Amino acid sequence: MAMQERVGTPADGFWGPQSIAACQRHLYGIIRQVKPWPRPDAASLEKFYGEPGDESQLVSLMVPTLGVEYDGKPVKSIRCHHRVAEPLQRVLTELAAGPHAGLLKLYAGCYNLRKKRGGNSYSLHAYGAAIDLDPESNAFHDSWPMQSTMPLEVMETFAKEGFKSGGSSWGFDSMHFEATN
Repeated sequence: MAMQERVGTPADGFWGPQSIAACQRHLYGIIRQVKPWPRPDAASLEKFYGEPGDESQLVSLMVPTLGVEYDGKPVKSIRCHHRVAEPLQRVLTELAAGPHAGLLKLYAGCYNLRKKRGGNSYSLHAYGAAIDLDPESNAFHDSWPMQSTMPLEVMETFAKEGFKSGGSSWGFDSMHFEATN
């Protein structure tokens, strides 16, 4: 109910189509203030990011002081597209300083040259323009917020830098945040 109030819909305790739409409006309202990213179609992505898998577009985002871990081991740097590096650094720094810092210990990857699950087009990970956090509690097929646990505040932190959340955008894959419009 608190989340419903936060996104501006009647707090009835039922997370249905009205709540989902209100949440999307809420987060897209934050994103629209920034809107730096391309549309998610292949032509727009390649025009903005270059070819998927073009590692010359990647930089190492240094994160040794933020508490980022992968499989329980400290992460010193994250390979990401140079265009998302500064905004992603701001997101991770804000998360590290806040109540959801523990999610950074559950980092699950950024750059990964692969196609979308069940599809023929490339994932945003293939451009280094997506990041995954806490896949154990936010699995690909789990609906948000009924099964997944990604906090709305984390989605808002990413939205402030224009990143779209899988959980709020398509209702599942809450671990996933991508730099698309």
